[in-house]
Amino acid sequence: MTDTEATFSDGLSVEAVLDRVRTHEFHPVDETSFTIDRTLGEHGIADLDDDDWRVRLLAVRDLVRLGDAKTSKIAGALEDDDVQARYVCATALGILRAQSEVESLDRVVREDPDPLARSQAIVALGQIGATQSLDLLRDRHANDDSKDVRHQAELSIDRIEKGAVAEPELEAAYRNLDEDTFEQLAVGEAAPSFVLPDTDGRTWDLEDSVGDEWTVLIWVFADWCPVCHREFDELIELREELHAADINVATIECHGGYRGRVMVGHELEPEYWFAEESFIESYAERIWWPHLLDRAGAVGATYGVDPMAYAVHAEYINRPATIILDPTGTVRFAYYGTFWGDRPSIEETVEIIQSEQFEFEHPERR
Repeated sequence: MTDTEATFSDGLSVEAVLDRVRTHEFHPVDETSFTIDRTLGEHGIADLDDDDWRVRLLAVRDLVRLGDAKTSKIAGALEDDDVQARYVCATALGILRAQSEVESLDRVVREDPDPLARSQAIVALGQIGATQSLDLLRDRHANDDSKDVRHQAELSIDRIEKGAVAEPELEAAYRNLDEDTFEQLAVGEAAPSFVLPDTDGRTWDLEDSVGDEWTVLIWVFADWCPVCHREFDELIELREELHAADINVATIECHGGYRGRVMVGHELEPEYWFAEESFIESYAERIWWPHLLDRAGAVGATYGVDPMAYAVHAEYINRPATIILDPTGTVRFAYYGTFWGDRPSIEETVEIIQSEQFEFEHPERR
């Protein structure tokens, strides 16, 4: 353990971290791996102050901070009765690239009854680069009962074959999460500054965007999200209109490099159940805006986007969010979704800016 890890993990233990998870009352997840608001009985979480996301995110952070010296204890908790505990443990093992715990993750993939746990164990195997698990992953890609698990198996097979393990920057982003910086965004005030890499390895600095143009920041989910792909389609369709209106756009994803590159069509093209045509052929080469990697959701947590808010397709993801900054860098509009489809379209976002009427509510908002 390094001196830094020792400082971070002072007073922590795997059991103490997981006790915080076990004793928290999370919103339930239905048989299709979608979170259900416990009060409304509908997909999503209506309460923007709900702290499910914070409990999950900080649990993953603290397990990562415990580091390689504790991976065997983290792996032991993959048999915990609480699926949330199993989920955060699988997440941490992938981020830590815990090659020594592949056998335990394989067991989750083979035996765990919950697709949330199977899916995240498969993600972890891909992040680790577990070549010894390829036959198992191919079997799960062909035969798992959950389409979401099958999808993650397809991605992990591809990244293992390419050697695209989780980058050290992902681990560092989790380890360095500071809860004192969470939820700092306020409408009417200057937007918190940030610098993020895009999927091509370039650096994008918010300060460079402030000046003569409006800036729209859009947090999307992942490559399996048809609504997110529709937003990409709209951005392509409305490129000239956006430029004419002096609107600068960046989309943001709370994932590491490989997953972000899948979203923009620079890795494989998965077998999407919702796609009628090749999304790579239809738009991937026409993406003109930066797609940014918000590793660990660090910027999203600052901006109130709630990383790991709720499960969609067996993966915990951020709330969808649209943030509008005026040319001075002042936040004029901050919209946080209550379920996976709750967000303004790109066309509606343009209308909000042009009219300077910063009000919007999705008709199906929870």
